[in-house]
Amino acid sequence: MGVDQTGDSHYREGLAVLALGGGFFRSVSRPARDVTVLFARSLARQRPLHLLDLMAGNGIRALRCGLEAGAALVWANDADPDRLPVLEANLAALPEAVERRCTSLTAQHLLADCLLRQERFDLVDLDAFGCPSALLPLALEAVRFDGLLHLASTDGRSPTGHDRPAALRRYGAAARAHPASWEQALRLQLGSVARSAWALGRGVEPLLQFSEGRTFRSVVRLRRHPASGEEAQLGLVAHCNGCGDQQVQSLLRLRQWSACLCPAGAAPPLAVSGPLWIGPLQHPASLEQLLTLAADGSDTLCPEGERLLRRLANDPAATPRCWPTDAIARCLGQGPPPLARLVEALRQAGAQASASALMPAQLRSDAPWSLILETARGLAVPEAAK
Repeated sequence: MGVDQTGDSHYREGLAVLALGGGFFRSVSRPARDVTVLFARSLARQRPLHLLDLMAGNGIRALRCGLEAGAALVWANDADPDRLPVLEANLAALPEAVERRCTSLTAQHLLADCLLRQERFDLVDLDAFGCPSALLPLALEAVRFDGLLHLASTDGRSPTGHDRPAALRRYGAAARAHPASWEQALRLQLGSVARSAWALGRGVEPLLQFSEGRTFRSVVRLRRHPASGEEAQLGLVAHCNGCGDQQVQSLLRLRQWSACLCPAGAAPPLAVSGPLWIGPLQHPASLEQLLTLAADGSDTLCPEGERLLRRLANDPAATPRCWPTDAIARCLGQGPPPLARLVEALRQAGAQASASALMPAQLRSDAPWSLILETARGLAVPEAAK
């Protein structure tokens, strides 16, 4: 289990052996670091890789990208000057051919300086405490075209609907309580990235999004221009706390919300969240490529990381409509339907359906809510039969 590590203890991960030093470090975050290294390795096959790690801590990501991904330039920065000796000592293990920089600047200062000098990077890692929205415009300016932004936020309360004023301040969006709360947080985060990129005239391509409920992680490719129809991926999600129905609308095609399954005149107001990203969250081809890269016998991808990538590759998350099976059971007054059988039955009925890869025991589907309930009713185990 990851804990606050202090002192001069050493830690091994992948090809890196490094001093943890003082400060917070979580060993259980290794799958996220593995993903960064694999994306870096993929980029390094196309061109000399320049990496900027804005909040490097002890420098483990930067060191692993230099050792395992073949980075040509590694810049590890942490605003805490007390971390600088640890950064410098750890990155000294990089091969001489790797250009390395270690600094203790605020992220705003470093990014503003990069913008003035027009220096850009193939991969920018922004692993922030709290919400990094204020840094997004400068961080995107530091990413080369077709380069990657790796973004992490520990702000869980506001985008999951538990601090609505903060969500408005930080994301410029409404956030209401939703059954797929982790996914909603990721979609709000991705929507914020997209709006910042569009304001710069750029486009975004989501590659990977995931969370364990504590940290919300996004990997996005920056494009020179938005793809055709890309703006249609920003929209609103509505949830009825009465009947459980969910609806999705693009901001480009806003219209009146459809009637839900509540009795006429008895429907509560819909809980509407957004604007947020309503398009796919994962890019399965890119995730499969990472799995192929990791199959070379190296120690880059741990078993937990492999399971994560395979799970996400099986659920592109093309729609944000998700329901926990327990919520479906409450609507039916029965036991929860077997998720795999419900997915298969909905597919046979002509709907898109899958098990959500982002939260356990959740159905994702574009099927009408009435069809989902009707299908689940025939599969659920009645409470009296348990």
